[in-house]
Amino acid sequence: MRETSEEVEELQRLLDAAYERSTEHLRSIISGERQLTAAELAEALQGMCTLNLATVTAKGEPRISAVDGHFLHARWVFTTSGQAAKARHLRARSAASISYVDGERIGVFSHGQVEFLGTDHPDFAEIEDHLVAHYGSSPSTWADDIVYCRLQPHWMVGYAFDKSAVLGRS
Repeated sequence: MRETSEEVEELQRLLDAAYERSTEHLRSIISGERQLTAAELAEALQGMCTLNLATVTAKGEPRISAVDGHFLHARWVFTTSGQAAKARHLRARSAASISYVDGERIGVFSHGQVEFLGTDHPDFAEIEDHLVAHYGSSPSTWADDIVYCRLQPHWMVGYAFDKSAVLGRS
């Protein structure tokens, strides 16, 4: 877990506000023992998570694709080819939605703005180190035009049907 106590507190405020703004229907599903806290999300979202990334075309048509995601400092980070449609969409329109769902075991849903992180970004080195440790090589070596992206969420909720199973507790 790489989140600082301040990042966990900030994420908890975001989760609480998102939950309060959610529909009655969503709150009836993600409530009580099924609602994940910020600390629980940080604990559960270790390693690579296959994310569903939704972007929008210039015509306003939704597009969804999958990316390898990593939850670092309470934010989703991912890489992709700079030539990918999703990268073009995000350069033109940074709004995106991300979901991570593993059956009914866990669901994390986020909406926000994607930022592109160049090598000069202050967080780049730590992200790069994490990705190299996970994959054994730098994503930037996989193709000529790999981009590093991070979702800055303005809405997020987390769900677990059985928290103890998700968090590895008996």
